[in-house]
Amino acid sequence: MTQVKTLTLAISAGIVALVVGAIAFTLSWNLWDYWGGPMPGIQVLLFPGNLTLIHVWHPLFTDEVSFWPKLALLFIGQFVVVTLVAALFIGPVRKFNCLFAHANR
Repeated sequence: MTQVKTLTLAISAGIVALVVGAIAFTLSWNLWDYWGGPMPGIQVLLFPGNLTLIHVWHPLFTDEVSFWPKLALLFIGQFVVVTLVAALFIGPVRKFNCLFAHANR
């Protein structure tokens, strides 16, 4: 069985989160009239990106940042936060699995 590197797996998780976030944002943006507001669940799907908008980018920039740069910052935050959390989570899980596998032999 091949062992995928932690960084590769974490970056893959970040890319998946980025794609899911982009699809969710696009659906919410284009179906605003249908939903009567933002798409239900959009806050959950874009939580990592919104977290960076509020706590990282907002203190650095004013609220007058135009749409496209703010969207880019949202997607950068979405990717970076999910990648870091995945990397921090995968490492200890792999160590625990190795210890557990050796204990069962």
